[in-house]
Amino acid sequence: MYDYVIRNGFIVDGSGLPAFKGDVAIANGRIAAVGGVKGPARQTLDATGRVVAPGFIDPHTHFDAQLLWDGEARPALAHGVTTVVPGNCSLSLAPLKAVHREALSGMFRQIEELPKESLDGSAFTWTWEHFDGYLDAIRERLSLNVAPLVGHSVIRLWVMGEAAQQRASTPDEQRAMQALLRQCLEAGAVGLSSSYVDVDANLHPVPSRFAHSDELDALAAVLGEYGRVLQVVPEFYNTDITIARVDQLAELSLRHNITTTFSPLFDSANTPQNVPRVMARVREQFARGARVWPQVQTRPIDISFCFDMPSLFFAGNPSWFNFMRMPRDARAAALEDPAQRARLIAAAGADGGSAWLGGLVIRLVPGDNEGIEGRTLGEVAATRGHGCAEAMIELSREHDLKVHFLAANRGHENAERIGPLLADPLVHIGASDGGAHICSFSTYGDTGYLFSKFVRETHALTLEQAVKKITLDTATIWGLRDRGLLHAGYAADVVVFDPETIDRGPERPVHDVPGGGMRYVRDSVGVDAVFVNGALAYDRDGYKSAHSGAVVV
Repeated sequence: MYDYVIRNGFIVDGSGLPAFKGDVAIANGRIAAVGGVKGPARQTLDATGRVVAPGFIDPHTHFDAQLLWDGEARPALAHGVTTVVPGNCSLSLAPLKAVHREALSGMFRQIEELPKESLDGSAFTWTWEHFDGYLDAIRERLSLNVAPLVGHSVIRLWVMGEAAQQRASTPDEQRAMQALLRQCLEAGAVGLSSSYVDVDANLHPVPSRFAHSDELDALAAVLGEYGRVLQVVPEFYNTDITIARVDQLAELSLRHNITTTFSPLFDSANTPQNVPRVMARVREQFARGARVWPQVQTRPIDISFCFDMPSLFFAGNPSWFNFMRMPRDARAAALEDPAQRARLIAAAGADGGSAWLGGLVIRLVPGDNEGIEGRTLGEVAATRGHGCAEAMIELSREHDLKVHFLAANRGHENAERIGPLLADPLVHIGASDGGAHICSFSTYGDTGYLFSKFVRETHALTLEQAVKKITLDTATIWGLRDRGLLHAGYAADVVVFDPETIDRGPERPVHDVPGGGMRYVRDSVGVDAVFVNGALAYDRDGYKSAHSGAVVV
């Protein structure tokens, strides 16, 4: 007897082949049969008018800490995501000596904008130092699969201590890093992540940025022993340097026979030649036999922020960025100081900040006695007779720093350019950053946006192509065995959705971050059911706390 039979669905099996109507049977956590399924089942699900597809795989997330208190990685599971890859950008929560917890916590807080309480032991108990200990800590509550990367920065930190952020490594230290990486890969790491852009809480480069090429080569050699993946965040803001990183990754791929991937690759009106130039080099390297997969987000970025919490929104303006890195009480005090307010207003620009702040939408005002929610900062500044920077400061002062602003649709402005890019056979759809920047732009919804925007609206991809991109293609790139296809014998990771309505819902604030942090999420639209390793983990009634997830590699 089957455990489940999903009947009468429109089966898009992940292969890219044309869809067909049929049934999917599940037994003992595996796909038992696909097509015209006969025989009884303990439970059935009528999928008439719905697509039945393999569970989606998200290859760039920062759910490392969230998984310790939320095994569903909300809202990922509700969007049809059955496997996530955390540990990106050179950072993972293991291996980590107890003495280094505060240093790593500062790096995570900088990248993810988590409250300190989320990583200081208040939200969970630190019970591990080694990679296998961290995996044991998350396994018991997992309701989706995790294919974890180990971070280059934490490997350096373990071996070199404070020197990891001061100098290059010695040959002996590189050998120690290789041995540590082997331990992590044996424990279940799917690969290694590194970064050339990230900084810690003191705005110092993370340890991976101090590594010379010989160190990365030594670690890539170990990845080659295990057939695992190297992920890198390049200097994506500079096309020439990104191309140089593509070349570097290609050489590592060829020398050690490994898959490499870099993220993100952005298409922006400010850098119109970035994608054509980078993709031209990617094609050259693939033609040589290298595997260098660029990761492209499906959606533009919506950045939410308030002065009550740190934010990366101001990273391009040193004065404002340094102000946002102050402790909360120091920020409040600075805004009450006329001299410091004047310096911030001056640093916003001669136009009072109109050019880069005027289009911000005021999205949340406690009490909102003036009826200004939903209006732009430029509009409100004009009614007050202020410049935009001054109006933003005054609004925040009046409401205890809790006014929230939205910078909508940053990057990927031109859907006509993005559609063909996503459809490119050499583009890896990923870089959702789910779980990252949790207080400001952890909106999620990349999968729904892929189908609503680029399948239904612009027709840049067929339904079958879009499903393949985020199932079999991702599983193949990352070496995830028995996933990404609805074929007999494969793991029963399955999503059932309405092809006419699947989308990302409107953003809403939630207060589910330990330590009082707030984040904005987008609920799923059109996802009927999600199975993880054969168990129903989510349906239209909500999360099922199935705890059927696993660490996969």
